Parts: sequence; structure tokens; C-alpha cells
Amino acid sequence: MSKPFLLGLIIYGLVIAGLGTRNGAFLVLALPVMLYLAAGLLYEPEPPRLKITRTLSADRVTPDQPVTITLTIINEGSKLEEFYVDDIPPTGLEVIEGTSRLLTTLHPDQTLDLEYTVRGNRGLYRFSTVRVAVRDYLGLFQKQLLLPAPNQFFVLPELTRVKQVAIRPPRTGIYSGLIPARQGGPGVEFFGVREYQPGDPLRWMNPRASARHPESFFVNEFEQERVVDVGLILDARGQSDAQRGSESLFEYSIQAAATLADTFLGGGNRVGLFIYGRSLDWTFPGYGKVQRERIIRALARAEQGHGRVFERLEHLPTRLFPVRSQLVLISPLISKDSNMLIRLRARGYRLMVISPDPVAFERQGFGDSDSISLATHIALVERKLLLSRLRQAEIQVVDWPVDIPFHQIAHVALNRLTFQRGANLL
Repeated sequence: MSKPFLLGLIIYGLVIAGLGTRNGAFLVLALPVMLYLAAGLLYEPEPPRLKITRTLSADRVTPDQPVTITLTIINEGSKLEEFYVDDIPPTGLEVIEGTSRLLTTLHPDQTLDLEYTVRGNRGLYRFSTVRVAVRDYLGLFQKQLLLPAPNQFFVLPELTRVKQVAIRPPRTGIYSGLIPARQGGPGVEFFGVREYQPGDPLRWMNPRASARHPESFFVNEFEQERVVDVGLILDARGQSDAQRGSESLFEYSIQAAATLADTFLGGGNRVGLFIYGRSLDWTFPGYGKVQRERIIRALARAEQGHGRVFERLEHLPTRLFPVRSQLVLISPLISKDSNMLIRLRARGYRLMVISPDPVAFERQGFGDSDSISLATHIALVERKLLLSRLRQAEIQVVDWPVDIPFHQIAHVALNRLTFQRGANLL
């Protein structure tokens, strides 16, 4: 119930009581209330006419980097005696300096700057509206408005540098790169010996082979290095995640995906990102820094979800990836995933699986007891059987205990080719 309406009821009641009882005291009591209401009506504030703009100190930051938000408010109307502005930050942001709300007086054509600093975890944070309110001298009338002031910024995932990830898919591109192409030509690594052809550099000459065949000359041939197509697949299914307090294993998967995307794009390869979870989020393959920015921003806004259609990897749209290209799946894995991964390998894809270990991750959140130890042992055996089955299908598997930084795991496990059957990468 508004104050003017309540005052009107009081005045009406006092007048009726005075007339009904013929007692002037009730009418005398009604006079101050009537004057108070009349003064409030006289000074009732006009609807505010404001112009609000929002500026950010940065539109993309790292998790530890603060962002300063500045609201510039210009009063294009009459004087506002009590002007209240409240800019509610999106969920997940923490105000670490300044304030996002203010009560003041705003004169005509006056400009007001409201500045505060926030910090947040990985994600996309969208600002939409600002809540403002104006009141009269007596506090009887209040008008509230939601004024648009849109803007947004990304908190990018943590990114570590890895010099090289050794892959060797059967399908390569036409441009020079860093991936061996199984073809002779200009390169660094020795590939074979062939007969000399006009135009071959003399430094390629192989004296031993030429000495054994006096009638002809032989030169060394090197393996060409080309760019390749790499498809990154991020598992965003809720059922494959593991929690430890407020910490999620999914954030480690995000970190690994960002690091691998940066490494592959740095080698000149064409990289695409597919986020498989509640829905299908596809970043079309591309090259260079622009593609890196697209993928990093897609990872920044990635969220987990539960979708009945995407509970298993069987619905993975493989048509998005060129046949015989390199696929990299970042997933904790569940037992039913192995069949689809083996089928992908049988179709000719070169497959690498980066699997953050959910058993070791969750184990640290429980105490020590016989039942916990037994459950952990069973879970470890099941996981080892799952990974062993994938390795037997010549799938490159990296079992990642997330307590070890990913760049260390990548340095040990991903800087060499290990496609031998049953090979353990760690």
C-alpha cells in the first residue's frame, strides 16, 4: 500500500469520524495530515529523464584481473532531490572496490559518474539494466525505473603455454606447417634416399649411396611438414563431471582445451571446437589469432548441462570433422563412451583423449574409512580397464591427475608420438 493512499484513508476516516460524532477534534487531527499530503502532491517529482552509458576498463580479462565499471548518468530533466541508483552486477561477480549504489541529489544537466571494480571467475558477464528511483522531499512519492545500459565482458579461462603437442594424423593440408606429412620434400627430418634430379641442392647429396652406384647420384630426402585439421571436443555433460566442494573438474577440462587450442593454432593448424553437453556449441574451424579469440571466448562462456539426447557420445556429429583428421577429446569419460571412441578410430580418425582423473579428484573430498578405500579401489580398477581398452584400439590416452599442472603433463605425455598398442603415456 502506497503512502499517499494510506494518508488518504486516514484523512477520510478522521473526517467521517468528526462528522459522525460532531466532534471537531477529529477534523483538527485531519488538518496536519491533509497539509502533509498536499505538500507531497505539490512537490511530487516528475518522471526522470536520464541518459545512462556504461563503460568497462576491459572486455576480456583473466580470472585474477579486475574490471572497473563506470556508469555515466546525465540528468536531462528537472532537479531530482533524492536520486538513488543501484547497478546490480551479474551473478558471479564480486565488488572489490567502490560501490554499485548511490543516493544523492541530481541537478538539471548534471553528470554523475558511478565507478566500482569487480572480479569474477571464468565466464561471460552481461550487464543489461540499471535500477533508478527518485523521491520527493517528504518521501511520499517514489518512482522507479529500469534503464538500459548494456555491456559485457569475458573472464577467459586460465591458459598455460605448451611448446608442442605431437600428433600425426593421416590427413594433412596443402600448406606448410609443423606436422610430418609422410611425404618426401623440403623438411628437417630424414625421410629416405632417391636419385638426384636437376635442381636438387648439392648439400642433399648422399656420398655413401652415390659411391655404391657409380652410374648415378643419390640425394637425401626429407619429410615434408604440413598443417592439419584438428577438432577439439569438450565434454560438457553434467553426468561426466566430478565435484569437490565448490571446485569442479569441468574447469580443468576448460583449461586443457584452451591450452591445446593455443598450441595447435600456434603451429599454423586449422582448429575447430565442439562443446558437447546440454546443446551443441560449434566453433567453425579456422586459423590464426582470430580463431584463437573465437575459441577462447567460446570456452569462457561454456556451461555444463544435462540433456537426454546428449547423455552418450553416440550423438556426436562426426560429419563436422574431416575424415582422417585429428580429434582431441577432453573428458573425464564414463564407461559407455568407449564404444563410440573405438568406432571413431575405426573410421580413420586419429584420436587423442585427455582425461582428467575424476576418481583421484573426488577421493580428496572424502575421509579415510574402509568403505571409502574399497569404493576408490573399485573405481580405479574400472577406470584402468576403460583406458586400457582405448589404448588397445590405438587411441592416444592421457590420464591426467589434475593436482599436477596440465603443462607438466603435456610436456611429458604430448611431446612425443606413442601410438603403440597398449602404451602407457605416463
